Amino acid sequence: MTFSLVARCARTGQFGMVISSSSPAVAARCAHVRAGVGAVASQNITDPTLGPLVLDRLADGMGAKAALAAVTTNRAHIGYRQILVVDDAGEAAIHSGNHVLGIWGEAQGTDCAAGGNLLANDSIPARMVGAFETATGHLGDRLMAALQAGLAAGGEAGPVHSAGLKIADRLSWPLVDLRIDWSDDPIGQLQAAWAEYRPQMAAYVQRAEDPTQAPSYGVPGDE
Repeated sequence: MTFSLVARCARTGQFGMVISSSSPAVAARCAHVRAGVGAVASQNITDPTLGPLVLDRLADGMGAKAALAAVTTNRAHIGYRQILVVDDAGEAAIHSGNHVLGIWGEAQGTDCAAGGNLLANDSIPARMVGAFETATGHLGDRLMAALQAGLAAGGEAGPVHSAGLKIADRLSWPLVDLRIDWSDDPIGQLQAAWAEYRPQMAAYVQRAEDPTQAPSYGVPGDE
């Protein structure tokens, strides 16, 4: 019911992911990023607790493969889960259980991993990885290019209705956490939300760290 990509930006050290699904509010359950640590997608028959568990292992110093193995080994119902991981060295790891739904696929690339289930075809993760690796600009731009490529390659077997973009930078809270929870065009709306939010990102960080140095809020009544 999902296609996604997790990634590290080697230039900035940021971690991020994009995801889309026919289910509502997919990013609320499946998207996990942590500054200085990594990014994890926990999808298919989703267990949202798995993302933080893998991130905790990464924070303890494990690499992506070891962290994923530590969480998945002998865990109940793990055959129903699909988990994508990228760590702070850019190493990727993927678990796709033997009960992953429908046509599914997975792919790894430089600083990234992609996967999906109930797909229109099994080439979609590789197309997402290729788009991410060839795109330029901010990590968010590269992630959105990957998501658009996944949709263009066929996406889910049925129409998608939710999508999300999440990025961690150096702070304890996400630099970007954009979600379209129910729509007939969630990826198009997510692209529009990213285009609106991107120019304001730095200002929101500045307001949190030192509002006396922050730019004008740009809203009615602000002087």
